[in-house]
This record gives sequence, structure tokens and C-alpha cells, in this order.
Amino acid sequence: MAASFVTLHHVLFLVWFLPIAFSLSFFFFKAESISNVSCNEKDKQALLTLKHGLTDQEHVLSSWSDHKDCCIWDGVFCDKKIGRVSELHLNYLTLGGEISGSLLQLEHLNYLDLSRNDFNCTPIPTFLGSMISLTHLNLFGANFCGLVSHQLGNLSSLRYLSLGNNSDLYVDNLRWMSGLSAIQFLDLGDADLHREVDWLQIMSKFPSLSDLYLYNCQLDSLNPSLGFINFTSLGVLDLSGYHFNHEIPNWFSNLSTSLLWLSLYNNSLKGNIPPSIFNLEKLEYLDLGRNSLNGSIPSSFGNLSHIRSLYLDQNQMNGTIPKSLGLLSKLETLYVGKNSLTGTIDEGHFRKLSKLKDLYMSEAPLFFNVNSNWVPPFQLCYAYMSSIKIGPNFPSWLQSQRSLNILDMSMSGISGKAPVWFWNWTSNITFINLSNNHIECDVSDIFLSSTVKVLNIANNSFYGPISSFLCQKKIRKNKLEVLDASNNLLSGELSHCWKYWQSLIHLNLGSNNLVGGISYSMGALVNLQSLRLQNNSIYGDIPSSLKKCSNLRLIDMGDNHLSIIPLWIGEITNLIVLRLRSSDFKGYIPRQICQLSSLRVLDLANNSLSGSIPNCLKNISAMALPESYDISFSYFMSYSSFYFYAYASYVENVQLAPKGKEMEYKENLKLLRLIDLSSNNLSGSIPTEISDLFELRFLNLSRNHLMGKIPEKIGSMKELESVDLSRNHLSGEIPPSISNLTFLSLLDLSYNNLSGRIPSSTQLQSFDALRYIGNPQLCGDPLPKSCAIEEQSLNKSPIGSVEDDFENSSFYIGMGVGFATGFWAICGALFFNRTWRHAYFRFADEIKDWIYVTTMIKMNLLEKLRVCLSK
Repeated sequence: MAASFVTLHHVLFLVWFLPIAFSLSFFFFKAESISNVSCNEKDKQALLTLKHGLTDQEHVLSSWSDHKDCCIWDGVFCDKKIGRVSELHLNYLTLGGEISGSLLQLEHLNYLDLSRNDFNCTPIPTFLGSMISLTHLNLFGANFCGLVSHQLGNLSSLRYLSLGNNSDLYVDNLRWMSGLSAIQFLDLGDADLHREVDWLQIMSKFPSLSDLYLYNCQLDSLNPSLGFINFTSLGVLDLSGYHFNHEIPNWFSNLSTSLLWLSLYNNSLKGNIPPSIFNLEKLEYLDLGRNSLNGSIPSSFGNLSHIRSLYLDQNQMNGTIPKSLGLLSKLETLYVGKNSLTGTIDEGHFRKLSKLKDLYMSEAPLFFNVNSNWVPPFQLCYAYMSSIKIGPNFPSWLQSQRSLNILDMSMSGISGKAPVWFWNWTSNITFINLSNNHIECDVSDIFLSSTVKVLNIANNSFYGPISSFLCQKKIRKNKLEVLDASNNLLSGELSHCWKYWQSLIHLNLGSNNLVGGISYSMGALVNLQSLRLQNNSIYGDIPSSLKKCSNLRLIDMGDNHLSIIPLWIGEITNLIVLRLRSSDFKGYIPRQICQLSSLRVLDLANNSLSGSIPNCLKNISAMALPESYDISFSYFMSYSSFYFYAYASYVENVQLAPKGKEMEYKENLKLLRLIDLSSNNLSGSIPTEISDLFELRFLNLSRNHLMGKIPEKIGSMKELESVDLSRNHLSGEIPPSISNLTFLSLLDLSYNNLSGRIPSSTQLQSFDALRYIGNPQLCGDPLPKSCAIEEQSLNKSPIGSVEDDFENSSFYIGMGVGFATGFWAICGALFFNRTWRHAYFRFADEIKDWIYVTTMIKMNLLEKLRVCLSK
């Protein structure tokens, strides 16, 4: 997610936004600019025809009426001298439908902006190429599709053309562009240009071209073999979003006289940064992030004296950071994180960086070593310093940073007490991440500014009653949306002060020392999407007030001491993850769980649930139907209030045991489909309807009292990776369809009453014999028991006669009396002594397994020997 949000970074946002803001401003100030001008009747009728063909759901064109002067209509601007329509600003108006050819009657129209509307993937109207008076045409992000019309090449007066962000546009060639002799600004971003191999030579022939945006255009390469490219006026060049897989070409040095802005972000470029880059002496913005560039950061970067934004993050660069970067006095943004850079960062690296606002150094093995009394020359707004060594002392230089908005110092080796000033030193901060350190702090000392939206202090040593933090009067006007205080030393009962925290979206208080019940007032958290209280000592009922939290996507109350699963759980219809394992739940699994159609993870393992498995689980459509892209799920999993600062995000996580071993799931949770009902007291049969969960990947029903057969159609669940049905009372044969489970990496059917031959498949025979053990009548690979022996024993006739039975009857009667006496002598002692009983049965289980495996191996060898001798 971070990659997609920062693809063009902040400058491109301004390139898009400022023209939009400028256009919208006309709506508010046009009255002053058109005084005493009347609209031409021909133009008015043309506009009314245009309105008739458009869909206007928001009624933004309501001012377009026949009895009004069209020069005062919203979005319409006229030439003051002649009263003819000269500009149409119809951007961001949710318009759709058909663009009428009546626009051709607007003979003096030179400015047409239809950007950020939705024309439902229709082609760009060809008649636009006949509007020869146009100098400005903006169709950015308006959902046009198909071939870009060659007729646009007729617009010889056109200076501005934006077709960007229409992802289904394509060109068959670019030769038609030769007619755009006046073009200055060109945006073809997201259009498919791969059919035109000479794109670079064609683009370089426009003498006035100053801004060129060709991001994500499916180009094959940057033509590194070309030695010279003649862009005489180019100031902005965006060639990001490719898989070039070659080095940066040397022809960039030809742009040295004009280029101010260069983005080669996310291109799979490799090799060292070439010297040609440092010839671009006027460069103000350089983005080489998210490539495969290696080698050290050249000290020649110090020559780029005009640079304001430098992005070198997400590469494979090594070595130390040169101190020449500290000489870039105009530098405002520096991104060097997610590399293999080493060494020490000290005061010299920031000597002249008085304008630095945005610093990203995260995930690089650097040591930030400055004096305790150091006062930086800069005032940061954004400090991303996760996973670099800053501690052990708390960084005192932060106290001077009064403009800080985002602070991420997670996993930075900070230990000891948090200073009192830290919680009250800036009024601008919105994001604080101090997780995974060794910070000690009494939570009653925490003061939150009303601007803070994210507070992540997980995995530290924060202590004290949770209510002393949540019920402070001084923070009752908070706007906190994320609170993660998991894995600390918090204590006491859950607060009754939740009404002061109604902005919360993600709440994680797991793995603390919390006790008592869940407060009824928690139902006030109506915006809550994630509630995690796992691994505490919380007991009692789950309050019905939580059903008011209808936006909940994740509930984790595992490892507590709760009572029953409430029937109203089915009303939380947005729920994606329900983890209630190891929490002493009793009673039945409510059928209302089947109403959770979005559920991807159902984990009720290791409780005392009884009764049968609901046969309505097939109604959970997220486990039954193929996955469709759900953007809301992505936003839920990776929360970010900062659209263009996605490095400052909070990623949800949950501990699950899909194959019996606990694993942490984060972004990959979207791939998971899991049902774990293991280690309960469930009885009855496995519902045949469970076979309809075609998207299920992990199924664990082990350690219950389930009977009957394995569902015959289990093989239709072709996405299954793990199936554990062990330690139940299942009987019958293993269904042949199980051979269809080609993704299966774990199967455990041990300790049941299964019989017959193990079906043949690459997966089934590759599992260890222990996965089938404890089924005496089961045979075939990988078990040592041959199915030939099993079939022979079933076909043998009984030997003996009635007379033999009569003569031996007295023997059996005497044996029965002796057996009863011995039975009660031994079993009586086991019955009344719990320790002896547990030890005996544990010993008996071990002996039984050893005897079974040993006997089967020997019988198999004897059978093979007998067959060999018979030959």
C-alpha cells in the first residue's frame, strides 16, 4: 500500500491539484470577471444540448437554464469583449453520459476541462480533434477507454493535453502527435504506449515541451543505447512505474540545461547511480526510489545545489551516507530508508539542512549518534526513523522539533523512562509510533494533544491501571483513531470512560494484565473496526452493547475467561476475523455465526463448546465464493489517515495457528480462509454442507467427539492447504475425492476409526505414517500395513464346531469370573486415584502406539518374505 501511495510523491500531487484548485476558484470569483457580458444565443443552445446528453446526478448544472445568461452559469466563462464562450471548467462534477458534438458550435472555446468525471469507459470523442481553437484539453481521470483518436493531432494550437489516469486507453502509434507543434504540457500516464517503439525520439521533437508525464505506460525500456536525446525545453519528466531492468541511461546528461523535476520511481533499474545524473545542476526534485540500484550513495550529490526533494529509498544501496548531503542547503525532503546503508549518522550529516522537513531513514542498519545537547538546524514535520539505532537514551533533540506531525521511532533501541516533556512538547503531532522498544512509563503521565490520531506504544514497559489513562479529564477531547498498547504491563479493570474515545477505529489492549469484565460503555465506540483484548484475564459475558459497533471487522478476545458466544454476534455483519480461542467458552456454537457472510477467519479452538457444528456454515460467502477485490478491506488492514504519507500507517495483525503453529498475519491476512474448531467437545457428524466452502484454505476440527464419515465431496474444496480431523471418532473410508486436493500440505486423520485403503495421490502418500496412525482398519501407503493382509483377514472362514464350543464353555465361564475379579482390583484403584489414572492411560497410549507400529512393520516384512518364498 505504501508503494502505491507514494508512487509520484508529493510534488506530483501539487502538479495535479493546483490546476484543479485554480479551476474551481473560478466558480467563486467569476462574478467579478464577467460584468456586463451577455451570452451568445448560439453558444447557449450548444451548451443546453451538451447538458441534455450528460448525466448530472449531483445537479451541479442546475444553473444551466434557458432563461439565464449562460456567461453566469457555473463552469462557463466568456470572452468579455465579444460575449462568446471561451472556457468550460467542468472538472470534479461527477458527470457522465454522452459528450455532445454541439461543442463544435462553440467556435471560440479554447479551454475544455472534463477531468475527474466518469464517462463509463467510452472512447474519447473524435470530434474533439476538430475544435481547432483549443489550447487546453484536460480529460484526466475521466474514465475514457479505447484507442486515443489520431484526430487529436489536428489541434495545432494545443498547449496543454492531459489524458492521464485513464487506465484503459491505448495508442497504436504516436506519429499523429507531430501536428501538436505548440504542445507544452503532455500527460499520457496510464495509457498503453508499448506499441510505439520510437516514443522517445518522437517526444524529443517538440521544441516547446516543458512537462512530460509518461508514468505506467507499459514501455519496454528507456532506450539506454541512445547516446543523445534533444529535449530543448523539458523541465519535468515522469517515467515511473516500469520493469526496465537495465541501468540508468547516459542520455539524461543532455537535459542538464532545463530539467528541474525527474521521477524514475519503481522501474526495476539496476547498477550504480551514473555520473550523468549529477550533470543536472538545476534539478530540484529527483526520485530514484523503489528500484534495484546498488553501490554507495555518491558524494557528488553535494553538487546538486538546487535540490529540494531527494528520494533514494527502497533500493539495494550500501556503504555510508556521505556528509556531502549535509551541504544541500535547499533540501526539504530526504528519503534514504529501506536500503543496506551502514555506519553512523552524526551532526555533520545535517550541517546546512536548515530547510529539512521530511526525513525517512527507516529500515536501514544505521546508528543515529548525536550529542545529548544537539539542537538540529531544521524543524521536521515528518520523522520516519524506525528500525535504526537511536537509543539507549531517549532522543532529547526531539524537544526542539515544534512542528513535528509524524514521529516513527519504533524498534530503535530506546530504553528507560520516557521524559515528562515528551507528552506535551508539540501541539501539531498526529502520529506517534514508539512500539517495540524498552520504554518505561506510567500511563497516567501520558498527555495527548487533541491532534493525535495514532498512538502505538506496543511492546514496551508501560505500566499502571488502564483507567488512569482513559479517564483523564485533560484528554477527554481527544481525536484518537488508533490506540495500540498491547504487550505492556497495564493492569486493572477495563475503563467505563469509553464515551470519551468515540473516534477510535483500532483498539488493541492485548497481552497485558487486565482483569474484570468488559464494560458495557464500550458500546459507545461506534466507529470501531478492530477490537483486540486477547491474552488478559478478562472474564464474564460479552456485553450486548457491542452490537452497536456495527463497523467491527476484527474481534480478538482469545486467551481470556469468558462465558458463552452471544447470539447477537450475527448482527456484526461486517466481521472478517473472529478469534475467540482459549477463552473458556461453553455452550453451543450459535447458528447466527452463519450470518457473517464476510467472515474469513473463524477461530473458536481450545474452548469447551459442545453440540454439533452448524450445517449453515456454507452461508459464509467469503469462504465459499471466489475473492473479489475489496478496497475497504485493504484500508481496514492498513490504516492511514495520511494519503500521501503512507509510511505513517498502522498495519493490523492477528496471531493464528492454521497448521497448529502460531503465526502472525498482517497484509497476508487477506489471503487467509480458516475455520478452527479444534479442542472442544463438539459431537455429531461433520456437516456435508461444509464441502460448499470452496475457498476455505485451512480446516481444523481435531480433538473433538465427531462421528460419522468424512464428507464425500471434500475433494471439491480445492483450495484446502491444511486439514486436521485427528482424535475424533470418524469412521468409514477416506473419500476418494480427497485425492483432488493438490494444494494440501498438511493432512492429519490419526486416531479415528477409519477403515479401508488410503486413496492414492502424490500428496496423500507423501505424509508421514503418524498422520494416519490410530485407525486399526486403515491400510496402504504410507502405513506399514498392507491392504492385501487386511483383505485376507476379512475373507477367512471361521474354524471349529459347536461341540468344541460346548466343551470349552465351562472354561470361558471360569475365565469370566476371574476377569471380573482382576478387573475391579486394578480398575477400582485407577478409578479412585486421579494421578494413577492419568499416568496409566498415558503409559497405555504410548505402549499401544509402539505395539501397533512395530507389529505392522513385522507383519508387512513377513508377508513380503512369504510371497518371496512362494516364488
